Amino acid sequence: MSAVQSDPGTTPYAARSGTLANAGGLIARLRADRALLRRVLMIGGVAIVAAVALVMWLFGGRYVSTDDAYVQAGKLMVSTDVSGLVKDVEVKEGQEVKKGDVLFRLDTQPFQIAVQNAKAQLDQTALQIDAMKQDYQRMQANIRSQKAQVELAQRNYDRYARLLKASAISEATYDTARLTLSSARDQLASLQHAADQQLAMLGGNPDAPTREQPQYLEAQARLNEAQRQLEHSVVRAPFAGVVAEVDSLQPGTLVISAMSAFSTTSAVGLVATHDTWVEAHLKETDLTHVHQGDPATFTVDTYPGCTWYGHVGSVSVSTGSAFSVLPAENASGNWVKVVQRIPVKIAIDRGNCDRNLRVGMSTIASIDTGQRRWYRMLFGG
Repeated sequence: MSAVQSDPGTTPYAARSGTLANAGGLIARLRADRALLRRVLMIGGVAIVAAVALVMWLFGGRYVSTDDAYVQAGKLMVSTDVSGLVKDVEVKEGQEVKKGDVLFRLDTQPFQIAVQNAKAQLDQTALQIDAMKQDYQRMQANIRSQKAQVELAQRNYDRYARLLKASAISEATYDTARLTLSSARDQLASLQHAADQQLAMLGGNPDAPTREQPQYLEAQARLNEAQRQLEHSVVRAPFAGVVAEVDSLQPGTLVISAMSAFSTTSAVGLVATHDTWVEAHLKETDLTHVHQGDPATFTVDTYPGCTWYGHVGSVSVSTGSAFSVLPAENASGNWVKVVQRIPVKIAIDRGNCDRNLRVGMSTIASIDTGQRRWYRMLFGG
């Protein structure tokens, strides 16, 4: 009986079983390695993320920022301290003006009339003072003359008194002499009183120059006031800026003194030439390490990619709500604690874009406190 010869193209069963067993072991080891790798990646990944987060947290905390920040600038409601009708408006809406440029003019005729009237009163006062000086000199002459009359009446009285003792005259003649002396003395006193009043009106010094007399100084002050009102009938810009709300002011408008005519805002640009800043409202919990002079940067929503640099000019002494029209009633029964915001003024030093900043623009401000968390943890900052 011949042996059964196997097909060269087929694998014996035992060989196939061994191969499958080897493959199964390899798959099992791969699965085990994969599970191990998964556990390593899971634990290691979390550890790496935690370590990175811890490092970032320790090295963070240096900057405080807020998007509750806006461009501010010095602004003024331009008003006039004299009343009158607007004659000419020299500016247009949005026009840039320099300090001293004419904004508008009032009708000057009433002010010119007032100046002329004040000048006439000044001249009249000078004439009156000169007349008072001459009148005072006349009074002094009358006083000297009356003193001579008093001396004469005194001598007559003394003479008649001696004659009366010698019974050389009647008592009626003596009484007449006595009454004459008394009348002369009273008239002298009256003249002296009138002269004193005139001297008081001349400021106590009749020889003082007319320009130094109180009446003249008063009239001169009225003339100066009239001249000042005439000059103020031309309203000029108190500082360089951009004019706004001009349309409400037209020729013929009656402008009342101390009431605003229109507003100007300070000129703003790349480098503020007048008074431009950013007012950032930071949470009170962010101000622990913010100090005056700390460097700061801010960006403006209107100009993406542009950055301005500055420094902390000041930190307000009160929260934004402290001086509001309706301040918080913290003593009420329904009190709820709310984190307050404190205004921080950021002075603008420079910027990397030649763009004009407008008052009220929204910004994102960031302040460099210079202290990281790890430093504060180690040194108690």
